[in-house]
Amino acid sequence: MRQCKRSGCRTLLLTSRSLEHGDWPRESLDDAFYIADKDKEWVLSDMIKGVSFLARTERFDRIIALDDFDVEKAAMLREHLRVPGMGDTTSRYFRDKLAMRVRARNENISVPRFCPILNYDDLRTFLDEVSPPYLLKPRSSAGTIGIKKIEGAESLWRTLDELGDLQSFYILEEFIPGDIFHVDTIVDNKKTLFSLVSKYGKPPLEVSHEGRVFTSGNVLHNSDDDRTLKGLNKLILKAFGYVRGVSHSEYIKAEDGTYYFLETSARVAGAHIAEMIGAATGVDLWAEWAKLEITPEGAGGYMAPVPKNDYAGLLVSLSKQETPDLSAFDDPEIFWKMNKKHHVGLAVSSPDFERTWTLVTQYNDRIYAEFFTSLSIPGKASS
Repeated sequence: MRQCKRSGCRTLLLTSRSLEHGDWPRESLDDAFYIADKDKEWVLSDMIKGVSFLARTERFDRIIALDDFDVEKAAMLREHLRVPGMGDTTSRYFRDKLAMRVRARNENISVPRFCPILNYDDLRTFLDEVSPPYLLKPRSSAGTIGIKKIEGAESLWRTLDELGDLQSFYILEEFIPGDIFHVDTIVDNKKTLFSLVSKYGKPPLEVSHEGRVFTSGNVLHNSDDDRTLKGLNKLILKAFGYVRGVSHSEYIKAEDGTYYFLETSARVAGAHIAEMIGAATGVDLWAEWAKLEITPEGAGGYMAPVPKNDYAGLLVSLSKQETPDLSAFDDPEIFWKMNKKHHVGLAVSSPDFERTWTLVTQYNDRIYAEFFTSLSIPGKASS
């Protein structure tokens, strides 16, 4: 929003009424509109009617989704108003985990074995062929929200009974232990112009469901992981028809060394990963996303930034103190500190790969000892 305003755009915000008093960059907004919501869910027909009413006096040139939950809404509005950008069909590949997996599998890209919660005979076959545990995932949720680890068939059928008519909005997937990586990219005209590979310290599912400090850090440049995942990510984005924007994708490297695609998105990563990327490369993905959206397509249009080649690491945790004092974290490599009640967050940056991960490990231990607390993850998004 700030970059759009800096670039001379008339910038409007549409968000949930319950977020009206959120920490929005109001100095960069020409106007803001709020739609009634229940647990951040909107009546989409009301959204279309409301924005169409605004279109009588406002000319919308671009509609930008700010997070995963907005991708489908933005696509629906673009289709209705005939605004350029990703439409309903392509947006499915960046929101619906079933659509992602089917498309990736059809392109001969490895994915964990899966089964949609549709036909019960297919489910029984899956349960016979794939050993537990399993992961039951909402098809269109964000991050690890709503994911359940299922230990066997009896537990699955009991859970499906509880879901009732909502069960078709879920997918069952084999659980594959391994390291989880993320690849964050800038794409223009279907070409990857910027790409950075990082690895989570612990799987996000473990962090959210079992209570852990969230950590991530860049992999060694030009390592096998770096080269393989950059190549795989290009295949995914091409297969999914991604034309222009930023993307955050996740992969797992199984214990046998096989890489599996997990999911992708058409937005900047959450959990302050953007701050870590900025620390390592000097690239502000939020600002670049805005520049992409407002720059005309074609030759001589968007110019990608030249990144630094440093390394960065990230730590984020809930804090038992309301206003945690981070002044004791004073190493010169510190790039960013979070300022949020009951939270601890740090990003570090160094030209040295080993130094970066050493700091992440040391700070991780200190956060557990001095600040850490945990809460259960919600069944659906709450903010």
